[in-house]
Amino acid sequence: MNLMQKMLAEGLGTCWLVLGGCGSAVLAAAYPHLGIGFAGVALAFGLTVLTMAYAIGHISGCHLNPAVSLGVWVSGRMPTSELLPYMIAQVIGGIIGAGILFVIASGNADFSLANGFAANGYGAHSPGGYDLTSAAVCEVVMTMFFVLIILGATDERAPKGFAPIAIGLGLTLIHLISIPVTNTSVNPARSTAPALFVGDWATSQLWLFWVGPFAGAILAGLIYKAFKAK
Repeated sequence: MNLMQKMLAEGLGTCWLVLGGCGSAVLAAAYPHLGIGFAGVALAFGLTVLTMAYAIGHISGCHLNPAVSLGVWVSGRMPTSELLPYMIAQVIGGIIGAGILFVIASGNADFSLANGFAANGYGAHSPGGYDLTSAAVCEVVMTMFFVLIILGATDERAPKGFAPIAIGLGLTLIHLISIPVTNTSVNPARSTAPALFVGDWATSQLWLFWVGPFAGAILAGLIYKAFKAK
């Protein structure tokens, strides 16, 4: 596959992640009488990755996340020439997904961006009121383990064909743990997309959801390199 094909796959996949994951939070989490709750949102995020891993994993590796791409690069399993193009495609795809979600959600007279639009936050904008320190530790650690799961499940020594299941369930578990803390990022593209629509506090706090996941991804990449060292 050439780089443009990989970028298109990453853009489409990240669009699906934002539309499916954030869409479940915005449209379905608290729907009267049939709301899926935060457990349903966690599952939705996991399902977006699982389904796309089978759909485009053979094309681009299905990173759907600048932090994942960074971790894969640090581990030595991605060429430097592809790192920035992947990240650009992921952010653009995420923004498109958020745009589609905005159009759908705007069809309801009660919709308001003031409700957060599934943006990530800390302090007053944390679902559970968690402060900056808690949010930072959560994002670093959760991203580290997510990238470790990805690197391990896709290792040539791992059982074949099961990686999407492990990765999707891993992301579901991470959301079950951390939605109350930050609304769960572990993905700068996922955080950037809704934040651009909300603006104000969401964009002012966005830095954490780049720095935290990137730090966690670098740790994961270095740890996995150590596992493979002879």
